[in-house]
Amino acid sequence: MASSIMRWQARLKKIDSSNLFQGAVIAVILLSALLIGAKTHNLSPTAMSILALLDTAVTIFFVVELTIRFLACPDKKQFFKNGWNIFDTIIVIGSLIPTSSSGVLLARLLRVFRVLRLVSMVPELRLLINALLKAIPRMGYIALLMFVIFYIYAAIGSMTFHQINETLWGDVSISMLTLFRVATFEDWTDVMYETMAVHPLSWIYYLSFIFLTAFIFLNMMVGTILEVMSEEHENFRAQSHGETSEGGEPASRAQIEKLEQELSEIKKMLSQLR
Repeated sequence: MASSIMRWQARLKKIDSSNLFQGAVIAVILLSALLIGAKTHNLSPTAMSILALLDTAVTIFFVVELTIRFLACPDKKQFFKNGWNIFDTIIVIGSLIPTSSSGVLLARLLRVFRVLRLVSMVPELRLLINALLKAIPRMGYIALLMFVIFYIYAAIGSMTFHQINETLWGDVSISMLTLFRVATFEDWTDVMYETMAVHPLSWIYYLSFIFLTAFIFLNMMVGTILEVMSEEHENFRAQSHGETSEGGEPASRAQIEKLEQELSEIKKMLSQLR
């Protein structure tokens, strides 16, 4: 009995890992995205019926695909320890909610999120998302510093320019929105020239703010994301080649080079002993 179950798991695992099956899943996800877009147009009742049938077929396919992945996993508890598997399960179960029920809005929204399953199916996209999520804590400190700079400049702008334009500089909160407009370069010169008509040297205020936010802090954000992405690519490459450290974590390039250096030294010592 156990051997029969193991054989079935091996077959399902082979199906799940096959390129043909993975390609079919990606194609169905793209079809699901097209169906969502098609339903937003004014179509005939016949076309809507066909789209409803296709949507049902897509939902059944997703249920079968998730079942295959679940049964192919030897350790069922381990299956739900993977965040992407939990995400797929929630989306698939949510797709089973009938669109004609009281939760019609929730059902439609969950069908929209089925497009995100493309991220869980493509390793390169998962790599990007994982890198972004890991970079968020580091970017939080940069965002906090940006908020401090925004607040200081907003307070200065509100105290200095509120008499010029109450709509843009009436209080600190409105001034922060105005500064966000300046930081995104949305007609920021109009704001600057308006205050320069009263305070000719106010261009220093704007240029220094843009230099800090748009140049320094933005580049710090980009640098943080690139650093984390580089680490994720290194870990992915190590896992792909089966390179792991003693703790079971992927070995870094420095660790591999260190091991290679130690092996070369051992070879030299052995050659000297001979």
